[in-house]
Amino acid sequence: MRGARYLTCDAPQSSLRRGMLLSISSTLLGGLVGCALPPRTTNAETPFWSGRIALQVEGDTPQSFAALFELEGEESQGQLTLFSPLGTTLGQLRWDAGTATLQTGQQIQRSDSLDALVLQLTGAALPVKAIFHWLKGSQAEAAGWTSDLSAAPQGRITAQRVLPEPRATLRISLSQ
Repeated sequence: MRGARYLTCDAPQSSLRRGMLLSISSTLLGGLVGCALPPRTTNAETPFWSGRIALQVEGDTPQSFAALFELEGEESQGQLTLFSPLGTTLGQLRWDAGTATLQTGQQIQRSDSLDALVLQLTGAALPVKAIFHWLKGSQAEAAGWTSDLSAAPQGRITAQRVLPEPRATLRISLSQ
C-alpha cells in the first residue's frame, strides 16, 4: 500500500514540477527573444558591420572567445562593441588618430595603441587593419596571418595566424 500511496502522492508533484519547469522555460525563452539587439541606424557614409566573431587560440592552454559585434568606422577612426549572446555589452572600443579607449563595465582604459586594447579585449593580437580590408572583401597582408575570403559574398571570413605561435583562427560571420 505504501507504494501505491507514494505513487498517488508523487503524481501531482511530478505534474506540478513539469508545469513549473515549462513556465520557467517559457519565461527564459521570452527573455532571450526580448534581448535581441535593436536595429541600428548609421550614417550611410560610415562603414558598418555586425554579426558574430569567434577566436580560437591553440597552445598549452587553448583559449576561445566568441561574441556578437557591431563595428563602425575605419581603421583610423571607429567603434567596436562586443555583446554576449544575451545582448549584454561585454566591452566597447573607440579609437581615432593616436588614441584608443576601452570600456568594460564601469572601467575605462586609454592607450595610444589600438592593437594593445584589442589584445586586452579579445585575449589575442588581431590584425586590425587587415580585418577592415577583409570585411570589404579585399585581400590584405598581415604578418603571420592568412585569410580565406572565398565565402565573403555570403558574409563569412576566416583567417588563421601561423606565426607567432600559438596558432589562432578568427571567424567572422556577418549579419545579412
